[in-house]
Amino acid sequence: MKDFFKYLTIGSENKNWGLYLNVIGKSTTIPGADYPSREHPSGYYFNFNNGRILNEYQFIYIIEGSGIFETRDEALQVTSGTLLIIRKNQWHRYRPDSETGWTELYIGFDGSIADHFLLENKVLDGLSFLQIGKKEYLIDIYYRIFNIVTEEKPGFQEISSGLILNLLGYLVAYYKQKDFSHKPLENSIQNLRFDIRTNILHMPDLCSYALNANVSVDYFRNMFKKYTGVSPYHYHLYIKLLQAKELLVTTNKSVKEVAYQLDFNSIHYFSRCFKKKFGINPSELRK
Repeated sequence: MKDFFKYLTIGSENKNWGLYLNVIGKSTTIPGADYPSREHPSGYYFNFNNGRILNEYQFIYIIEGSGIFETRDEALQVTSGTLLIIRKNQWHRYRPDSETGWTELYIGFDGSIADHFLLENKVLDGLSFLQIGKKEYLIDIYYRIFNIVTEEKPGFQEISSGLILNLLGYLVAYYKQKDFSHKPLENSIQNLRFDIRTNILHMPDLCSYALNANVSVDYFRNMFKKYTGVSPYHYHLYIKLLQAKELLVTTNKSVKEVAYQLDFNSIHYFSRCFKKKFGINPSELRK
């Protein structure tokens, strides 16, 4: 694909959708060339000494070359396969090395859904970059967005917004999985999940699982939560509640019988946990 950029006109319908593109582009900077190009509008062009602040989010994927990237909190040596995460109202600056240049793919976007993920909930823990490597599926998402926006057929913004979320999902998945290249740890987490499901009444002792992974119990507990999204205790509780729901739907056992069969301390505790998880009391579900 040849180098290009395109800035989009945003209407109220786009803003009401909640996620919309402002700019897309692919740019190759040859060694020794000025950066950035002066062809960009004033809101995007910047002087490296001063940096810039954008009123949007950008994902900039460096697929060739090297350079530097800085925010007020950190400085990074950029290499091929680095994905830069520019957050709204964040001061930053970046440029390729004069000896190597670089090739970048970029999208700029905004909207309430973008704010929800990247500002309010701090998805990716506020990271400014990921050393993700050159991934064909990520490059493919960029190129699909480029093709859709270039054709500019009706609904292109809505289709593009789905691809942006797809891209964000891949980045979050990569971030969550990157610490599990340590196979014994992942195997221990999987073993604990299996043991919880097959022996639902008893919460296994975490010590043996941590020992098998050669990590501390606290580290194992934290990594289990990162891997599954919940702590071992809440994972066990959720599995018990799923079993309770199944028993209430498929048997004639009373709520009390189900609670004690699954080793809940009391009916009141069982009902409170059940409603918190499923939004309905066990007795209401039975009816």
